[in-house]
Order: sequence, then structure tokens, then C-alpha cells
Amino acid sequence: MGAVYDQLSITERRKIERWRHAKVPVDEMARVLKRCRSTIFRELKRNHFSDENMPGCDGYYGAAAHLMQAERRSRERKLIKHPELCKRVIERIKNGWTPEQISNRMIHEGAPLRVCQETIYRYIYSKEGQREDLWWYLPTHRVARRPRRTRRRREPKFHRDVSILFRPDDVAHRRQFGH
Repeated sequence: MGAVYDQLSITERRKIERWRHAKVPVDEMARVLKRCRSTIFRELKRNHFSDENMPGCDGYYGAAAHLMQAERRSRERKLIKHPELCKRVIERIKNGWTPEQISNRMIHEGAPLRVCQETIYRYIYSKEGQREDLWWYLPTHRVARRPRRTRRRREPKFHRDVSILFRPDDVAHRRQFGH
């Protein structure tokens, strides 16, 4: 299975803020927090606070960074924002179209408002899509989504009932090869 990532907590963000004001190197912050240094750099860049009305208060603040992150995560998704688009997508799913067919057809038609197949899959397996049992209309009929880019378990070469361990006794005690 792939790596599991967790978001920075408010306490980690406040530590980063204190260390930033104390001019602690990013590598040291990453080592203490047991995070990748790119995570800290991304956090500092993405959640940098700046306001035109208060130019002296620019910088990284842990509480403000946490609020910015919460606001980014809570933005509504495209199919929820646009109910007419959602209705069109659901109608096509119920008619037996796959998400790939739906998104490619929207591109072919030149629709001004369109979604990619990944957005459709995310909607199908979200709470809203689960309420409507949209997964049932997919070709695989899976209730839960298999993680992307995972290895599939291979079928055994021989069925377990055909194993050499289950051969008859008279075969095991043959004196001549092939008979």
C-alpha cells in the first residue's frame, strides 16, 4: 500500500512560527518535527500571511496558516457547486456511461463547464454519491474504490484443487514414467 500522509497540526504550525521568528533553519525544523523539508518549505510558502493594510505584519503565523488550510480544504467541489452539471453527469452514469466516457464526451462537445474523470470518481465515492448508490452503475460495481496505481494480486498459475499434493496414491507409486 502507498504512503499515508497526515496534515500539519496547529501545534506543529505554532512551533514552525516560533522557530521561524528565531531563525531556525528549515532542515532543523523538519528533523525535529520528523517531516520532509519540502513539507516545511511548502507550508511556509503556501500559508504566508500578507495584508496591504498592515505591511509590517507580513510573515508566517501558525493560527492564520491553520485557518487558511481549513478554508482551502472546505471549498466546495465542482459537482456540488454546479447542480446542473451534476445532474447531467448522474444522468449519464445511470445510462451506463463510464466516467471516462462522460469526461471525454464533454471535451468533444466543447462544453463550457466540464469535469475530468477523477472528479467524477471522487463524487461517486463521496458521501453524496454513496447516498445515491452511483457505484452500482459502474462496470465493476465496487462499493469502495481500490487505491489508484496499486498492484493487483495475481491469480495462481494452478488452481489449488489441481495441486500435486492432492494426486491419487496410485499415481504416486508408479514404477514407469508416464504411465
